[in-house]
Amino acid sequence: MGNMMMRNSCLAFLIILMVILVTISGCITPQAGNMNYSSGSVATNITTPGEDPAGGPPVTLFADSQKMKTIGIIGGVGWSSSLQYYRIMNEKAQNDLGGDNSAKILMYSIEFGEFSKQERLAEAGNWDPLNATLVDAGQRLKRGGADFIVIASNTLNSRAELVEKSTGLPVLRIYDVTGDKVNRSGLKKVALLGTKYTMEANFYRDALKNKYGIEVVTPNLTERDYINTVIFDELVRNDIRNESRVEYVRIINRLVDEEGAQGVILGCTEIPLLINQSDVKVPVFDTARIHAEAAVDYALDRT
Repeated sequence: MGNMMMRNSCLAFLIILMVILVTISGCITPQAGNMNYSSGSVATNITTPGEDPAGGPPVTLFADSQKMKTIGIIGGVGWSSSLQYYRIMNEKAQNDLGGDNSAKILMYSIEFGEFSKQERLAEAGNWDPLNATLVDAGQRLKRGGADFIVIASNTLNSRAELVEKSTGLPVLRIYDVTGDKVNRSGLKKVALLGTKYTMEANFYRDALKNKYGIEVVTPNLTERDYINTVIFDELVRNDIRNESRVEYVRIINRLVDEEGAQGVILGCTEIPLLINQSDVKVPVFDTARIHAEAAVDYALDRT
């Protein structure tokens, strides 16, 4: 009898101990998607990105206070203008949304030393290496979670359709947002400064004329060569020279006085490092700023 009572007591004790352990385990074991951390009176629910234990759609680490798409930037062409894109986008997001808000940005910065060789090959007619680099950059941004792509270069927006098709992501074209800006200003004839390719190829002028009814005038051949040289030998290296500014202003003023330009498009994202509105007598359209600000509007579904 005594032994039986002892065995029953031990069994009861073990059952009670198991209940206590299960209860404690339930209190301290985190359940996926519902771990709760507190700081003062504020608690934040954390979930594993891309996983939902309930079998629903993928979830994100934190809920956004403001719905915003992630901007993917193909940058580094050159880095000095990409720096301005990043600054302008974040300043606009903070100004528009207030508080500590900023833009959601992914940037892939192309190594320009090698890329400049690819640009020279493209100028000679072989676009394959350059195209491959841009497609690779776009796909990297897609894998990183970008919702759309901005190519931070006027010249390389000629490859927008290629990047769009290869990634399946929308590409916000710089010539479209610039054309819209010029059109809203009421001007009908503008000068276009940029790389030789941008000034001489049809992709830019055709978009402005066919979509927005804007006539484009460009510098003469000697002036185009000079503008192109300054861009690649100075501006992409963040080498800003006053003598280059003076000559750019002279060219713009000639296009205004002799060609009837009512404004000027700074159609290379590095040119705004050299020229601003205070330098010339007609409206200046800074394509880097126009493009960057339009990207934030697009990210906020304002377009």
